[in-house]
Amino acid sequence: MSSSKPVVIVPACNRQYGKHPFHIAGKKYIDAVRLAGCQPLVVPTAQPEEFDALIDLADGILLTGSPSNVHPSHFDEDVQDPSLLLDPDRDAWTLPLIPRALERGLPFFAICRGAQETNVALGGSLHQAVHEVDGHMDHREDNDDPLDEQYGPAHPIDATPGSVLARIVGRTRFEVNSLHGQAVNQLANGLVVEARAPDGVIEAFSKPGAPGFNLAVQWHPEWQAASNPVSMRLLRAFGEACAAYRANKSTSNR
Repeated sequence: MSSSKPVVIVPACNRQYGKHPFHIAGKKYIDAVRLAGCQPLVVPTAQPEEFDALIDLADGILLTGSPSNVHPSHFDEDVQDPSLLLDPDRDAWTLPLIPRALERGLPFFAICRGAQETNVALGGSLHQAVHEVDGHMDHREDNDDPLDEQYGPAHPIDATPGSVLARIVGRTRFEVNSLHGQAVNQLANGLVVEARAPDGVIEAFSKPGAPGFNLAVQWHPEWQAASNPVSMRLLRAFGEACAAYRANKSTSNR
């Protein structure tokens, strides 16, 4: 990787097409990494002995959303809905990656499933069907709607005053989309709430004790990010952190 741009690892998801397994990553996430001024590197399921080399290579990590969900066994629950789409190979790659990346201080941005798996990797739990929890609204999209409607503004969120999110965005209330069936239940120790939905669902969190930039969000800022000021502020902040990390790494290696 000789590019002067920071390299951001995007862990791939896994899908079966016909009789063949594939590693995939959504194009909108790749586009978002480029909007952040970085070079995306999609990495398929990694083996434990490969983790350190990949972390050494990276200047940042972006965890994507996905139709799949974190397996409930990782937070000591059984699968409640047998139709739940799972991706155990992604779990095996990202769950051990997350604490290592945060401990190293790698700039870290997690979206939707990425936020959920971050909470689980650090010891938290999830609502497997948040719409079935008393007092919570249905955060799922209608798959029959056009994509622009599915990803359209769904509800406001309230950011904690003075939080990482509020400082980046420059306000404490703004509208977000909503396309998720699962959500944070018990927040892992060491994480702090950055924003909530009107029903109390955690929409963003961070780990203040980690040495680098880190933010996890439940909504999808990557959707049409170039025309969304909130999304662009988030991506610029992430990209600037990746650039700073790369520059510091280059100086340290001299």
